Amino acid sequence: MRNLFLLGLAIVTASPAQAQEAELAGFSGALRGCEEWVLNPASWIDGPAPFESAVGLGDKMGLVAEIDQASLPPPALRQANHYWRINSTATTGYVLVVSDQLPMCHISGGGDADLQPVVETVLATSDFSSRWEQTSVEEHQGLRSTMFRSRVDPLFSATVTRAKNPGARKDRVQVLVTATYELEN
Repeated sequence: MRNLFLLGLAIVTASPAQAQEAELAGFSGALRGCEEWVLNPASWIDGPAPFESAVGLGDKMGLVAEIDQASLPPPALRQANHYWRINSTATTGYVLVVSDQLPMCHISGGGDADLQPVVETVLATSDFSSRWEQTSVEEHQGLRSTMFRSRVDPLFSATVTRAKNPGARKDRVQVLVTATYELEN
């Protein structure tokens, strides 16, 4: 009986760490998907399988027909969109919106977990900073928006908006990423 109790205690105490790892993997995967879609159209031009493989989330990521209004990109980017749902946990995940006509991607994330620490952790990794250079930061009404430029292609830029502090936005969309590629004239 004591061993059963200890096993149950180990499962309960391991779950938050496992959930945070899944949330980190989901956000990192959404960012990889964003970059892959915009910078490597060859990965999706003949169908979704190579793209899905490049993102590396397996069955945690799937194409869906529609998403909530809150997950849509700004109106100017709502053209020929495709929606990918990324389920990190049963109650937390991300939506990746891409376009096959505009060089853009949009990520939204939310759920029962506090994603602010997850976003900060991913943005602080050497993997992320090897691909993205921070160009500026703005703070307004408890939100922090950080602008980045791709180190792979400086015409590709992204804005990551999330709560400034942990625990501040669990009741609505917690992270928004909008990335666009500036077409040269």
